[in-house]
Amino acid sequence: MHVVITGANRGIGKALAEGYAARGDDVRATSRDGSTGLALDVAEPAAFAGLAQALDGKPVDLLICNAGIYADKGQSLADGYPAQMWADTFAVNVTGVFLTIQALLPNLQMAEGAKIAIISSQMASDEKAPGGSYIYRASKAAALNLGRNLAVDLKDLGIAVGIYHPGWVRTDMGGGAADIGVDEARDGLMTRFDALSVASTGEFLTWDGRVHPF
Repeated sequence: MHVVITGANRGIGKALAEGYAARGDDVRATSRDGSTGLALDVAEPAAFAGLAQALDGKPVDLLICNAGIYADKGQSLADGYPAQMWADTFAVNVTGVFLTIQALLPNLQMAEGAKIAIISSQMASDEKAPGGSYIYRASKAAALNLGRNLAVDLKDLGIAVGIYHPGWVRTDMGGGAADIGVDEARDGLMTRFDALSVASTGEFLTWDGRVHPF
């Protein structure tokens, strides 16, 4: 299986890349600095031509849109959340997801039973709204909505789309007090991705297989 993972230089993305490689899959992992072997800054629209060129003619069985940022952690409602932070976050967490899928759509169409996994968050859910982190929450909600609509449009092409909450994971983003380790999140997500199909396209699941409220 040919797997492409964005934002794979650390955290969950790195763990997923290592997990699929250990399983014997062909993994192409991206990072902004190219340290993973394939350079891609998902916030730079011009970069996607290079991604398409690097993978030209190669079927992609599983595309994992993992690249994301959480820039507004700890921001104050009174004087925080600057406009540029909104723009930068949406460029990565939303536009970057869409442009990655758009750039690799020909590759996905070459594969039989291709899948797209979008890493969102429980913070995208309307039912989990404790306040704060407005930019991150809004961007992940947009990514969830994007995935749900792509699932409709890509179903007739035989491409399945799933959206996932990876858990509160002990990473640079999640922090040391998080609930689960990276390996546990990775193993759960890989199981979810294996089960994804056109029959279940549009699903929003947790890393351990529970249906997440929208």
